[in-house]
Amino acid sequence: MTSHTVPHLLPRILPTKIESSSSPPMAIHPRITGGRRQGPLPLPLKNALLAAITVAAAVSILCLLSFTDTVSFTDTLAFLGFPPREVDKRDSNRRYLYWGRRVDCPGKHCGSCAGLGHQESSLRCALEEALFLDRVLVMPSRMCLSSVHNTKGILHSSNATTEQRWETGSCAMESLYDLDLMSRTVPVILDNPRSWYEIISRSTKLGEAGVVDVQGVSRVELKENPNYSSALLINRTASPLAWFMECKDRTKRSSVMLPYTFLPTMATKKLRNAANKMKEVLGDYDAIHVRRGDLLKNRKDRFGVERSLHPHLDRDTRPEFIKKRIAKWIRPGRTLFIASNERTPGFFSPLSDRYKLAYSSNFSSILDPIIENNYQLFMVERLIMQGAKTFVKTMKEFDKDLALCDDPKKNTKDWQEPVYT
Repeated sequence: MTSHTVPHLLPRILPTKIESSSSPPMAIHPRITGGRRQGPLPLPLKNALLAAITVAAAVSILCLLSFTDTVSFTDTLAFLGFPPREVDKRDSNRRYLYWGRRVDCPGKHCGSCAGLGHQESSLRCALEEALFLDRVLVMPSRMCLSSVHNTKGILHSSNATTEQRWETGSCAMESLYDLDLMSRTVPVILDNPRSWYEIISRSTKLGEAGVVDVQGVSRVELKENPNYSSALLINRTASPLAWFMECKDRTKRSSVMLPYTFLPTMATKKLRNAANKMKEVLGDYDAIHVRRGDLLKNRKDRFGVERSLHPHLDRDTRPEFIKKRIAKWIRPGRTLFIASNERTPGFFSPLSDRYKLAYSSNFSSILDPIIENNYQLFMVERLIMQGAKTFVKTMKEFDKDLALCDDPKKNTKDWQEPVYT
């Protein structure tokens, strides 16, 4: 096996039905046999057939677990036993873009995991490039769940393998996003075997014109240089940078092809339905997002003085200061939906003397049956906040935003003494 070719699949096992005088007929599943059924095989072949199936399955699992994190994306298809999917004739003219099997990887987050917002910045970068290049984006099948931002569904066992931790520390991309809805703007497929086995097969037949590995190449050059534009599949996994680092020019508004609100509105249908039910109950409401927990981390300098990257955040996100801040935007008596990562029970209760407070926890009958992790919960909360008459963020992202705190959101690396007065 090399890093540039896809090995031939194991010989297809003929479909069969095994019969014996002492047991009822046993049929081999059509997924294994290729979907066609024929007459019964002679009884002496029973043991050989079962042994072949067992060995093939064992080899498949070992290949998947052993090589997934260490070899190229083409090598990971060695374990496949699936027939090519039915491909639309238009697919023969489509070209593809691949950034890697994990959002933000390769890059500094390969071993760890970023929060949903950070990963979405990277995913939006890849989607924008696919849109710019008029290519189909091959998206990772799973999204990493950060233990910092998620307390549900994380495996804590120290004896777990890397793949076990990945499976339990991640969720299916389709459980977060509606890929059909997303594909109306940017065509996407998942990098699971069923989705793009046919693409990899075609790329290997094309040789050098099939796959081109790129690193440090601008999207403009990828589009205009025929050495890249003619390739069936552009592979960006050669880059050592985190995905969002490839979009440094996003500060130039003219280069932003997808707005910040794009991915939040692409939530899967069950999450959108839950948000709509909650909005019906809330009626006419306002909302605030109060991000505290992970941003309130302080550290001591060499003189033992506490310092913070957001010196006013702790003060500005306390109820007494929130009340003063939002008074000019949200009048008393309004229903106020609060989305926050603050874990202190009753922390926002002082606001109840002025507003009718509402939280996600008030909608457990709607959310509990569908929410599996905090990423899904936050995606629902974002939809609620987007539907508010007045929405106040924790910190500004754009000049016209209403915000609780005036500290810059981006990490400035400027550690200052916290201010509480």
